[in-house]
Amino acid sequence: ERSVKSGKPLRVKYGIDPTGSDVHLGHTVPLRKLRLFQELGHQAVLIIGNYTALVGDPSGRIETRPRLTPEQVAANASDYLQQISAIIDIEKAEKHYNGDWFSRMTFLDVMTLTSKITVQRMLERDDFTKRLRAEPSIPIYLHECLYPLMQGQDSVEIHADVELGGSEQLFNLMIGRRLQEDAGQQPQVCLTLPILRGLDGKEKMGKSLGNYIGVRESAYDQFAKTMSIPDELMCEWFTLLTDRSPEEIARLTDPQTTHPREAKLTLAGDIVRSYHGEAGAAKAAEEWIKRNTKREDPTEIPEVVLSKSQLTDGKMPVSKLLVALNLAPSNNEARRLIQGGGVTLGPGREKVIDVNATVAVTAGLIVRVGNRKVVRVRVE
Repeated sequence: ERSVKSGKPLRVKYGIDPTGSDVHLGHTVPLRKLRLFQELGHQAVLIIGNYTALVGDPSGRIETRPRLTPEQVAANASDYLQQISAIIDIEKAEKHYNGDWFSRMTFLDVMTLTSKITVQRMLERDDFTKRLRAEPSIPIYLHECLYPLMQGQDSVEIHADVELGGSEQLFNLMIGRRLQEDAGQQPQVCLTLPILRGLDGKEKMGKSLGNYIGVRESAYDQFAKTMSIPDELMCEWFTLLTDRSPEEIARLTDPQTTHPREAKLTLAGDIVRSYHGEAGAAKAAEEWIKRNTKREDPTEIPEVVLSKSQLTDGKMPVSKLLVALNLAPSNNEARRLIQGGGVTLGPGREKVIDVNATVAVTAGLIVRVGNRKVVRVRVE
């Protein structure tokens, strides 16, 4: 209402900590909302948390995050903006690194900031309560208590009118309101968005769990990973990751009107199209159908070179072969893959079921682990 009356665009803040090298689909949920504010004429303000990343956000965590070094954070932050530009108009957004103000703070400034909140209030947050009640209790380190104050101070520094975040961020966002009022500013509106569950269908999508899809992954990998999600995730993903209407989503996720496979093909196409365009989505769909429906090998099969010295009479134990071809990280994992029935050889897709089997390795031999990992052997 204030924006309408004054004709002044809202300053809409979203902060992202470069705790890893990839921006993933979980990050795009609030970023898509930020883009919508941009399209409506408001000012997007992006905070790259190069200092908050050094602390680690305790939101949604029942244990302390591993501490990152300044060098790790700087490396991660180096191409975040380029990845984010796939979702928002990065040229029209304000960009700030919160180290610009936190690096100038004295110890007295930090003490003044910590005086804005009580220990009792800090311990009210659900994450810390769970740690205290755990048996045995899980440590709460003092530096973690600085995080919500730092995020709140970001709002003061950039005079945020609205801050976007996941639902687990509400405590941090509300601290921003409190610090703004203390600074004589109008308190920001806190707009929270649902948490996107990852590929496993259970946990929040995150880099530490490896259950994510990165925005810069290849079109095929984005498509194939989306096709692997549990059916019950589709409504959530359609709602949070696409522009489809509630009516369309209801139709697509109703098995009485749309087969789940077709719905998932549509979802995968929508997601890939956002980052690789129409042609990229069409090619990824064609490749996925070729590999998974027609059971054909990939259009392009990478080659891996083995030296003759690695072979004994032209043969190699199958578990060692998988490791040598980088299809398994260890012999134990290779045995697990074989026991799971996912390893096949040659044009006839001969299944290997004996973990102690020895394989004749010839030039051009195709080795597969499932449908996604396929290599051709070159012997030199």
